[in-house]
Amino acid sequence: MESQSGVSKHRKIAVVGARNVGKSSLTVQYVESHFVESYYPTIENQFTKQLVLGKTNYTLEICDTAGQDEFSLVNTKSLIGVKGVAIVYSCVNRASFEIVELIRDKILDQLGLEHIPTIIIGNKIDLRDAASNGVITKQEGMALAKKLDAGFVESSAKMNVGVEEAVLQLLKRIEGLDQAGGAASAGCKLM
Repeated sequence: MESQSGVSKHRKIAVVGARNVGKSSLTVQYVESHFVESYYPTIENQFTKQLVLGKTNYTLEICDTAGQDEFSLVNTKSLIGVKGVAIVYSCVNRASFEIVELIRDKILDQLGLEHIPTIIIGNKIDLRDAASNGVITKQEGMALAKKLDAGFVESSAKMNVGVEEAVLQLLKRIEGLDQAGGAASAGCKLM
């Protein structure tokens, strides 16, 4: 797994969000390339994935957290060493969207930081057309991401849409490649 430059980096990210928004489904789809149909509340899982971005090898450690609500805190132990966070909401669950900023603020407080590379993921877009109310539009998601200085991707873990893009966008934010322009289009391949 040696890249041309031989540089290898380890990065840890946390996947957070309200209950039943698809955090585990997104993570499993990304790491194992399949969709988990049934819902079992997650305690917390760790996954690892190898990838190459530009000329750098990455070992990505993904912490799939238990669902949060406005009262629960993300486990501080699971945040140790985290370089970026993916905050997931369901496009058909307004309450999960409304606590995104609160979850981000709690994480910053726990880490004692003013900023952490973040991507907002609007998941379950495959259910949007069938939903009658509470639907969050792409424009609303983009506006929230802009307000929080975060990246934004809409996804469907079930259809495998936007899953890899979300992880790559977060990794580029962690590495400072998203603002650089030219570096953001660096080639990436999964191992």
